[in-house]
Amino acid sequence: MGEIGIGVVGGGYMGKAHSVAMASVGAVFNTALRPRLEMIAGSSAESGERYRAAFGFRRGTGDWRELVAAPEVEAVVIATPQALHREIAEAAFARGKPVLCEKPLGASLEDGRAMVAAAEASGCVNMIGFNYIRTPATQYARQLVDAGRIGRVTSFRAEMTEDFLADPDLPATWRTEGIASGNMGDLAPHVINCALTFMGPIAELSAAVETVHTDRGGVAVTNDDQAAILVRFESGVLGTIFSSRIATGRKMGYAYQIDGTHGAIRFDGEDQNALLVYFREGPEAEQGFRKILTGPNHPDYLPFCQGPGHGTGYQDQIIIEAKDFLEAIAAGAARWPTFRDGLEVNRVIAAAHASSTDRAWTSVKDF
Repeated sequence: MGEIGIGVVGGGYMGKAHSVAMASVGAVFNTALRPRLEMIAGSSAESGERYRAAFGFRRGTGDWRELVAAPEVEAVVIATPQALHREIAEAAFARGKPVLCEKPLGASLEDGRAMVAAAEASGCVNMIGFNYIRTPATQYARQLVDAGRIGRVTSFRAEMTEDFLADPDLPATWRTEGIASGNMGDLAPHVINCALTFMGPIAELSAAVETVHTDRGGVAVTNDDQAAILVRFESGVLGTIFSSRIATGRKMGYAYQIDGTHGAIRFDGEDQNALLVYFREGPEAEQGFRKILTGPNHPDYLPFCQGPGHGTGYQDQIIIEAKDFLEAIAAGAARWPTFRDGLEVNRVIAAAHASSTDRAWTSVKDF
């Protein structure tokens, strides 16, 4: 059993989540590679030291370049705002270090392309952080679809809805400034990744992207609040994707329904330990959706708990992500979702913005 020195850039919301995951993953999954919390970088020397003390790293710094350059840091986790993703990733790959980067892949399509090029030129393991797709329930849903249990898929509907900016009287913040920090840069990537995971590439789309609350406390809002996207997958199947940060009452609305010729599947992130499944079989009077509670027989559940229905949580999704990253490094081969998978999400987002501006169906291949 070997060790690997981990460096985390950023100690806020996601920086803490990744730090806790790296501190826990070896014990939860008995990974062949055991993370050593080597260094964490904050926005200042003071915050770097604060994160170090709080999360158990050996060193803290206010300069991410110091972290990337440190020989003891053998793999880098990027948990910063999108604008910094590209520069940090390129620097890490230049030193031959694997990278796990939070979504989205950079602040733009151009950033995403450059990051994929750097990753693939380096030959280093690379992974993009789409954690919601890793719940045991959704992993099981993928198995059902791939095995043909619901027959030929005929439609896909999904949403990513939250209400943290539903109150129009909330003041302007960094979340309301710049296209990369809007709904399409923050929430939409998760549900677009969900659509691509289940259904494969999107051929064309028609989107409406809008800012509902255009002013907050006298400050202009420069990004979007919500978006509705009608998509045609390359398979020919029709789908809808909706994302919003102003969906009043919705706290964790990562939800989807997949309809097929022999059944259907429903999932809602506000009840992440349950999957609703329908199989068109038996007497019609007895047909209907049934609720399956996740348990040890579902993917990545047993390492956390032996009790069916006891459930996993948000932090556990990040621990599963850390396990996948470490296993990819140990195997010397990238594991889904890679930077290239993240780039596919960026392409869909760029196409959606163009479609909304042009008010026209738009081909994703043009991006």
